[in-house]
Amino acid sequence: MEITADMVKNLRQKSGVGIMECKQALKETGGDIEEAITFLRKKGLANADKKADRETGDGAIGSYIHPGSKIGVLAKVHCETDFVANTPDFQQLVKDICMHIAAAKPRFVSRDDVNEEALNKEREIFAAQARESGKPEKIIDKIVSGKMEKFYEENCLLEQRFVKDTDSTIQELIKQQIAVLGENITIGTFSRLEIGR
Repeated sequence: MEITADMVKNLRQKSGVGIMECKQALKETGGDIEEAITFLRKKGLANADKKADRETGDGAIGSYIHPGSKIGVLAKVHCETDFVANTPDFQQLVKDICMHIAAAKPRFVSRDDVNEEALNKEREIFAAQARESGKPEKIIDKIVSGKMEKFYEENCLLEQRFVKDTDSTIQELIKQQIAVLGENITIGTFSRLEIGR
């Protein structure tokens, strides 16, 4: 099948990917636009992991105020260039992350940010609960380990399920945008404020 300039243009508008990549994707998928988009996304997600070490010196500070003005969020989301920082896709990602923080109440960005004191306290609590419920001493470490994984999923932003799409974690959402935008994206810091807390 012949790949026309209009087909390439159409795919480029839908995917935001360069002309040569679009042409290649259309060739690989026999000119099927939807299949080509899937092909590009898979390729982009694989490439997203390669971009993880790249420096993120630009970005945006996003904010979200929940209706009723009782919950507010400020978050720093980093990317590599001001060009990407000003794109609608990046701005939407920043908004989505702020709204997610308001709803899901993460305490840390990632498990690397959890301090040793907090970890030890949680481990002690989980071990005490296991002993209290009569679990044998030999399996308590295993129980604590499982509960710590759950703790990370509930309290670390990157491991939480995205409130608008619970099939994806925040980390997966970011990887999808890295694939679309072609730059590394990281979350800096965030603050969540709530009246009455």
